[in-house]
Amino acid sequence: MRSATAVAACAGLVLTGTATAQAAPKSLPDELPEKVELGAMQRHLIAMQRIADVHDGNRVAGSMGHETSAEYMAQRLAGAGYDITRQQFPFTYTETLAEKLTVGGEDVPIVVMEYSKNTEEGGLTAPVAAIEPDDTPGCEAADYGDVTGQIAVIKRGACSFADKQAAAAEAGAVAAIVYNNEPGPLNGTLGDADSAVIPTGGISQEDAQALIDADGQDITVELRQLQEERTTYNLIAETTTGRDDNVVMAGAHLDGVTDGPGINDNGTGSAALLETALQLGGSPDVNNKVRFAWWSAEEFGLVGSTHYVNSLSQEQQLDIAMYLNFDMIGSPNAAYFTLDGDDSEGEGAGAGPYGSAQIEKAFEDSLAERGIEAEGSDFSGRSDYGEFIAYGIPAGGLFTGAEDIKTEEQAAKWGGTAGEAYDPCYHTPCDNLGNVDYDALDINADAMAQVTAQYALSTEDVNHIAPAEKKNKAEVAKQRAANKKVATVAADRAHEVTS
Repeated sequence: MRSATAVAACAGLVLTGTATAQAAPKSLPDELPEKVELGAMQRHLIAMQRIADVHDGNRVAGSMGHETSAEYMAQRLAGAGYDITRQQFPFTYTETLAEKLTVGGEDVPIVVMEYSKNTEEGGLTAPVAAIEPDDTPGCEAADYGDVTGQIAVIKRGACSFADKQAAAAEAGAVAAIVYNNEPGPLNGTLGDADSAVIPTGGISQEDAQALIDADGQDITVELRQLQEERTTYNLIAETTTGRDDNVVMAGAHLDGVTDGPGINDNGTGSAALLETALQLGGSPDVNNKVRFAWWSAEEFGLVGSTHYVNSLSQEQQLDIAMYLNFDMIGSPNAAYFTLDGDDSEGEGAGAGPYGSAQIEKAFEDSLAERGIEAEGSDFSGRSDYGEFIAYGIPAGGLFTGAEDIKTEEQAAKWGGTAGEAYDPCYHTPCDNLGNVDYDALDINADAMAQVTAQYALSTEDVNHIAPAEKKNKAEVAKQRAANKKVATVAADRAHEVTS
């Protein structure tokens, strides 16, 4: 209303002499993206690279690299007037010690699944049991027959990795190897240490045939991880202005993996979120509070964001109008994905809770203003929106792709190289300052700022609550219960050692 009044007032002015007409004040959604400058985000990324360089080359949760990164953020946010919270929580830290698979005297690449049980040092040797895939491959013990003392080889899909290895163990298997159901390697997690029953690893679809052909023959697999209990924390920053019963929440995971500095994954999302928060300021003229979060231990199974949502009472959950997620928004062979709130891509993951389709449309429109035709990316459970949608909280966000392969059509539309991964350095030491498409980062940061500002003013299109209208929490609770998502897919994601 204030912007509309200002425009009307300006239109009524009659200017004389050499006076120059002044443009009407810009609205916050137009103004904020202009303030979020690429140079400032690059400075934040340089800081994260240097932090990693002096802390064992990484910013993994539970390390000084992560803590120093979080305090870099906190110091600037406090200076901008935000209310800051550090939410501590425990998690199981894992670090790969050995991952080796030998078939017929040849080495086959394998990735130990997070939280897997360990083999003995030197590995174990046993016959292969190639499990014939059906619609639910390896999801029940009956799928295996008697595989006592054997290493089960199972196709990915239909149930979690944890369920597959547990069913294999019930049928007598001493280890499980899951192969991908699409091209590319398989990086997986069992969800938590309590779910692990037998040593479990993932291999690519391309390498699976060698194991299937070796059915009944001896192979050797060595899968070992360091596992220990550690403590880390989420960093939360909230505006001091705006109503606190209709909060717009935006988040990005700040932690990286042990194998590199984590600049695209997820320095890009963290840096853009920080600069958006700094330029918005801690006391903006908004109708709804904005709560920014930098999650930790995402790379260990979405632990930080899951802990946060579960720490909230039902009333506090109802106070959150939506969650916006930003995980990898500067991939070097960038795609332009919005989280698929309406399931229009038809990949089977399902739509998000009510309001998610509207959030997706807001991001699509913002990118379209910048000349980008976006595509939808499934709610696959691979990033920090998982626990929010599990409780019926509408969600959306941006993503530029990880280990999957860019198609010819996408390269024609967005540029880049078809047939190569969106991020060839995903979860590796080369995820450094040279592993960022800075144009993509700039475009996505502008969309982040615009949509966040839009909802800071009004969430009416998402939850039908006008800025001056009292929130009916009973109605919101009823709606969320009807649209509640059971996020079982979160345990069967390829993104995470941990998006």
